[in-house]
Amino acid sequence: MTSTPAHPAPHPERPAAPGPGRVVVAHGGRSAPCRAAVRWASWEATRRGLPLRVNRHWTPAVPEAAELVVADARLLDTVSGSPCPVVLVPEEFGEPFLAEVVLGVDARDPAAGAAGFAFDTARRWGVRLRAVHGWRFPSCAAELPFGIPEEDRGAWEDHEVQLLSDALRPWREQCPEVEVLEDVRLLTPFQALVRRSASSGLLVVGRREPGGLGSVSRGLVHESRCPVAVVPS
Repeated sequence: MTSTPAHPAPHPERPAAPGPGRVVVAHGGRSAPCRAAVRWASWEATRRGLPLRVNRHWTPAVPEAAELVVADARLLDTVSGSPCPVVLVPEEFGEPFLAEVVLGVDARDPAAGAAGFAFDTARRWGVRLRAVHGWRFPSCAAELPFGIPEEDRGAWEDHEVQLLSDALRPWREQCPEVEVLEDVRLLTPFQALVRRSASSGLLVVGRREPGGLGSVSRGLVHESRCPVAVVPS
């Protein structure tokens, strides 16, 4: 079944090469969770070929030269307004490891910043990108007197699959070297992403609110078992 995306897909661009002074900033102190964040930041800085800067105190000037900010997940409210991507590391996270990157996608309105960051990270790491789209039955399903016929369920799911494929097409064309698994789940976005976190290297979500996070992203930061990247639009 074919469909037309609800919104035209934005034209993706590869992130620009790091300019002079670009660094990875780790925000943390002496506690074990902060040390876990610094350890992950050091690992990622090495993969990006960038210097690491560790700041114990957060100020609005911290992210000005940063390509990426990394912090303990407990510091979510402190760093959530950063103008650059932020990676929140769970309190009990161990050694960093390479595993698939998971991108949370609203197939009807994909967040361009998050998609670009996820594809670029998967390319850098040399791993698969799993694009997860959660969906639910349309409101009319509740009015069906004898439950949902299998043919209706199949048609609705096919429609969601097509929406996700259409949403990802610009980035797949821009980064053909990245293996992509399109994963459509009859779950809430939160449920679908948390279930993937145990075996993932990184979850990536977008941040549309200019001053903070939505409820899904906030819940993921607290419940995810792997680091969560929050990328501004």
